[in-house]
Amino acid sequence: MSGEPAVAAQVRRKLRVGVLATAVTVALALLCCVGGAGAFFLTELGGDQEDPKLAALDCDPAYRVNLTGDMPRFAEYGEAQLRNAAVIIKVGQDMKVPARGWVIALATAMQESALRNLANTTVPASLALPHEGVGADHDSLGLFQQRPGWGSVEQRMTPSYTARKFYQKMVKVPNWQQRPLTVVAQRVQVSAFPDAYAKHEELAGRIVDALAGGAARTVEIAGRAVCDAAAGARIAASGWTAPLPGGVVSGFRTAARRSHNGVDLAAGKRTPIHAASAGRVLVARCDPDRSGRRDCDRDGWPDKGGCGWFVDILHAGGFITRYCHMIERPRVTPGQAVEAGEVIGLSGSSGNSSGPHLHFEVHNSGDRSSRGAEDPLPFMRKRGAPLGKSE
Repeated sequence: MSGEPAVAAQVRRKLRVGVLATAVTVALALLCCVGGAGAFFLTELGGDQEDPKLAALDCDPAYRVNLTGDMPRFAEYGEAQLRNAAVIIKVGQDMKVPARGWVIALATAMQESALRNLANTTVPASLALPHEGVGADHDSLGLFQQRPGWGSVEQRMTPSYTARKFYQKMVKVPNWQQRPLTVVAQRVQVSAFPDAYAKHEELAGRIVDALAGGAARTVEIAGRAVCDAAAGARIAASGWTAPLPGGVVSGFRTAARRSHNGVDLAAGKRTPIHAASAGRVLVARCDPDRSGRRDCDRDGWPDKGGCGWFVDILHAGGFITRYCHMIERPRVTPGQAVEAGEVIGLSGSSGNSSGPHLHFEVHNSGDRSSRGAEDPLPFMRKRGAPLGKSE
């Protein structure tokens, strides 16, 4: 590669310094991946350029939620509901609960009460407690629809009290920051519909970001909230982590590879691959090559076709992540529940590949086809788990 110095110069302009070292290490591999038409070079990063709007989005771990100021606009909720959300976050801040807990608490209250402080038909009229509607359960009250064992009527109708009680029980759940939101919320609430919490996780993270200085992008490291550092065993408050620390060496649907529905991350053979978020395994198998053969237990080559050994995981909000070119059979099986950061396999070069790396895809709306694919770089950046972040 006589042109390597020029390539390296272009990479320096396009990648963060932390990503460069890893990317240059694999430059000579001339990787090739699913949807490509031959080996690619580091100049074909295309989709890795950061969206200016994302670059301008600040993440301030020290930001204190404002209970009295103007509320952000969300089509799903009005001002009163967002003020209740702000109360939930403030209580979490006062209790020094990591921001992941705020997301879990918000998603729970969104399911239980739609962020409304609900009364019920058993509340004596003489109490004249302020409320925002009447709930369906005969003895459940407030934002979290807590029953009599949680406190008096007056207490359960006080948003700050109910939020504190939720957090006190939540932090006792073992490994609560890594476990699926539905599991943690259910351990606290003991709901008849435990899976219902999942659909609120994505919006809960966006509300936390809007009200608390991008806090859903933070991760707790040595007791301190740090922005955009989620990788490996570290999980952002959004519930996401980078699948591995390698830099991006080929982007999403570049000019040279328009059918490249993901990004390629630098990785040597047998690098642990982590589930990007908690979810359920949809697929874990050997992808047939162009001839229809399932031949994944050896290195692949350009134009072989197929993902090699690969895994698809369904996450909250209908998102699907895909992990291709594993060196051996994945460590997970279809139907298995996985935690964020769990090792699901090891990187390799099986399938349509000419060098070890991880091909990583994100799909929305539960659509595993190319129609549902979106650029993983801005997707992961918004969730505090930017691809290529060094450990």
